[in-house]
Amino acid sequence: MTVATNSRAQKEVIANNMTETSDTLEKLPFMLHDFGFRGVTSVESAAIGGASHLLNFVGSDTIAGMVMGRKYYGCDMAGFSIPAAEHSTITSWGKSHEKEAFANMLDSFPNGLVAVVSDSYDIFNACENIWGKELKDKIVKRGENGGSLVVRPDSGDPPDVVIKVLEILGKAFGTTDNSKGYKVLPDYIRIIQGDGINYEMLGTVLQRMKDHKWSADNIVFGSGGALLQKLNRDTQKCAFKCSYAEVDGTARNVFKQPVTDPGKKSKKGILSLVKQNGKLETFQEGTGVDKDIMVPVFENGKLLKDYNLKEIRERAELPIVKKQQQNGF
Repeated sequence: MTVATNSRAQKEVIANNMTETSDTLEKLPFMLHDFGFRGVTSVESAAIGGASHLLNFVGSDTIAGMVMGRKYYGCDMAGFSIPAAEHSTITSWGKSHEKEAFANMLDSFPNGLVAVVSDSYDIFNACENIWGKELKDKIVKRGENGGSLVVRPDSGDPPDVVIKVLEILGKAFGTTDNSKGYKVLPDYIRIIQGDGINYEMLGTVLQRMKDHKWSADNIVFGSGGALLQKLNRDTQKCAFKCSYAEVDGTARNVFKQPVTDPGKKSKKGILSLVKQNGKLETFQEGTGVDKDIMVPVFENGKLLKDYNLKEIRERAELPIVKKQQQNGF
């Protein structure tokens, strides 16, 4: 629940920025990639969190989440990824052979997308000289076949590093302005920022890009621990509590209202979820029952409603995306 909410909130930030700086929202489902598997406490938590993120996006390295989507939610392939280098696949070549390590990635995966972490030693030198000069022809040629290189900075202050990398790559490969007046790199080169990304930082990076007239089309984001692990029940103040009981046939509201912390007051009585004026509101003590939109899914050991991932994704979709879909975009 918390992962899905956090992921959707980040999707909303990205969608709003793309609406202002990009020509379409076509890339939106791939804009936040799940890197969190290795940072969680178990395969089970990776599966639950990974599947929750896949309600909002389709980019993920958390295979357990995709397995869960297939096993329990009727989705044969809920997420996708691309070939990607990590630091040891670059540094094991030695500092003096970083160019050869980069070239090996391009040669080993000659078609489609490939991501290469480029900050093992000097991200700015890598972008300006290795990618921008020594391997430039390979990258351009890759683009002729519809392929793309995704450069990955992975250290430093994200807003500063992203802007500097974009400026270096823009100088080396050129840019065009989209219909909204924002700069876009050639299709064959992009960047992914996967270090330090959470809700707040993601918005900061996108705002900095907008301030410097860079379209969100130039970047995708990755998030690991902050997406799947850096959270608890207090992140969204979420808890399951008993609110109603019948004792010897007599109805009884069950709640707490500690004088030392009014914020911990719990809801009481039979609860209903009612949609009013486009907003959801919880009604207490049996009111609103006739308008309750909640559907029993699991009761007394029996599964009453088996939703598939497609249905849940449609329900969770952002209004801004639904509006564009209705308008044929």
